[in-house]
Amino acid sequence: MIVRTTDEITDTDRDITSEDGNWRSKRIVLGGDKVGFSFHETTIKAGSVNIFHYANHVEAVWLVEGTGKLTDLTNDKVYDLAPGTMYLLNGHEKHKVEPDTQMRMLCVFNPPVTGREVHDENGVYPLIESPA
Repeated sequence: MIVRTTDEITDTDRDITSEDGNWRSKRIVLGGDKVGFSFHETTIKAGSVNIFHYANHVEAVWLVEGTGKLTDLTNDKVYDLAPGTMYLLNGHEKHKVEPDTQMRMLCVFNPPVTGREVHDENGVYPLIESPA
């Protein structure tokens, strides 16, 4: 059994802030935990514009705080985001997230991220597998 709190991972190598300071991701479960997914709490700053493209991962996102817009950049469809909204990037859609207020989300990645990934110039995480 694994039991962790966000307080205990704050300011550790599981607590990642983007280079531009727009988002912060606390990686509660990572690939090294060997459970087949990773689980993150992510906050995104109000007024920021964030482009993501998980070409190697499926991501499910559940918004628990804040409001904003999600744009599917594959077809320019725009969705309103509010607490209780879930979106699933099951087609590896390139997307834009624009918070009106700070947003807090709970995110699941499959395959799991290891914690060593860095978004490339296209917003993509490389596929890095955890050692066996």
